[in-house]
Amino acid sequence: MGNHDLDRSLGLYPTMMISMGAMIGSGIFVLPALGYKKAGPAVVLAYVLAALVVLPAALSKAEMATAMPESGGTYLYIDRALGPLFGTIAGIGAWFSLVFKSSFALVGLGAYLLLFAPLSQGAVVYVALALGALVVALNISGTKMSGQIQAVIVTVVVAGLLAYVVNAGVVVDTARYTPFATNGNGGIVTAAAFVFVSYAGVTKIASVAEEVKDPGTNLPRAMLGSMAVMTVLYIGVVGAIVGLSDPEVLKTGGPGGTASLTPMADGAGALFGGVGVALISVIAVVALTSMANAGVLSSSRFPLAMSRDDLLPPTLRTIDERFKTPRNAVLLTGVVLLLLIAFVPVIELAKLASAFQILVFSFENMALVAFRVADMPAYDPEFTAPGYPYVQVFGFVAGLALLTQMGTFPILGALGIIVGSALVYFAYGRPRTDRTGALGAIVRARRGEEDDGVAPTKQD
Repeated sequence: MGNHDLDRSLGLYPTMMISMGAMIGSGIFVLPALGYKKAGPAVVLAYVLAALVVLPAALSKAEMATAMPESGGTYLYIDRALGPLFGTIAGIGAWFSLVFKSSFALVGLGAYLLLFAPLSQGAVVYVALALGALVVALNISGTKMSGQIQAVIVTVVVAGLLAYVVNAGVVVDTARYTPFATNGNGGIVTAAAFVFVSYAGVTKIASVAEEVKDPGTNLPRAMLGSMAVMTVLYIGVVGAIVGLSDPEVLKTGGPGGTASLTPMADGAGALFGGVGVALISVIAVVALTSMANAGVLSSSRFPLAMSRDDLLPPTLRTIDERFKTPRNAVLLTGVVLLLLIAFVPVIELAKLASAFQILVFSFENMALVAFRVADMPAYDPEFTAPGYPYVQVFGFVAGLALLTQMGTFPILGALGIIVGSALVYFAYGRPRTDRTGALGAIVRARRGEEDDGVAPTKQD
């Protein structure tokens, strides 16, 4: 096949909607109550803090995406910057995290589904499995179709969220904002670590860069535009949730006295009357399905890119001749997604995915530094991230600081992913590649050798 096996079918609007769709999910419909439990009404500031920590990685990734507009995103940039060992760890870890987030979204929608549908708790799992299968089928049948459906869904959901915020401005109880920071500054930082994953979608679209029209222009605009819109939307929605809901319901309204799993629905009756809870619940189900679709669309490109580089078996680089999608990579992602929904308590383990996302975002900043220092001819981005290197150093340090707030289990889980991914590299990838990346180019330059350190991506 030619140099671009995948179809460049995504314009600016659907690309931006994929990014926003990946963020309009648990970050709005599930996590605000968990953040409230840790920070009180100051959870609004936690979302702002998380956005500030994500921004350097978004800027860095926007630059790297215009230099390498190929499938793979996080994996591709860290691999080309730091070498295939770090690339394998980033690729498998980011893939795992995104699949886990998608399964978490589909299972999490069950809590909202039960608010308006006459289903048993056991039936919710089957609904989630059916929606998961539908998402996989959409992703196999074509990126353009998946992107178009995503654009329609996200547009409708954003309209619903704006109506929620505007109406809340009339009926909120201002007394619920005091005391504001119930657990001090430490509570805000801890809450920021847990809601950080809300913004992870802003960089997911880089993994489908090979399917974006005019990537040098559309990728930076989609990333930074979607992040700006979502930051404002998060502040408005979370502020509305705090002002509408009973504090005790937010903190203890979930299973077994845990934080509520349906914070947007908790105060919806005050907005829209008797139909309020059902209306918000329907929007939540649609939005969480959209988030799962965006997750499968982007995460399936990690095994595709790694297979092209001989770090995973060659069958994963197969492109469907009819639909121009990475069929086997999507199927692998879909199988893991459905297994997680059926057998794994994903809600309990969602923190693990968040911890690894924070780690990956931190190292994406260092990947940009490696590219800039190496100054390789092959690295020629159309967009240049501002504030280098201070912005990248801040993003790296701030990310690691947030990671310390996640607790022991998520950190150990992230370390487990690192070890497992490293074993995959040494057992399969190392004998098949001799690439060293920009970091290796820096070392060779200091030795007086010449090598751009970057191997071309294989297109079979």
